[in-house]
Amino acid sequence: MSAETRRYMRLLVFFDLPVVTKAERRAYTLFRRFLINDGYDMIQFSVYGRILNGSDALEKHFKRLIDNLPPEGSVRCLSVTEKQFASMKLLVGLPLFQEKTIKANQMLLF
Repeated sequence: MSAETRRYMRLLVFFDLPVVTKAERRAYTLFRRFLINDGYDMIQFSVYGRILNGSDALEKHFKRLIDNLPPEGSVRCLSVTEKQFASMKLLVGLPLFQEKTIKANQMLLF
């Protein structure tokens, strides 16, 4: 697939994990740490997003997400195009620093 036909996409991960026992807190911490180390940015509490370059990268990161799921709780993911993500409206609050500075057309891919 050529660079011109690739579409920037976002993979959004929503999760609700139990944190009652020590083992559950550890699973939550490991999952959250995986997301951060894998390049996800926190959009809001328990909602993380990552920008991707095309559907091949989407499949790769979806498989990585599946390999690192916690044993309990609820984890959902949603893929949207960068245009759809940019049309999201912020109703209350201020955009995060990452949202102000990082846009798909500003990314450098090495």
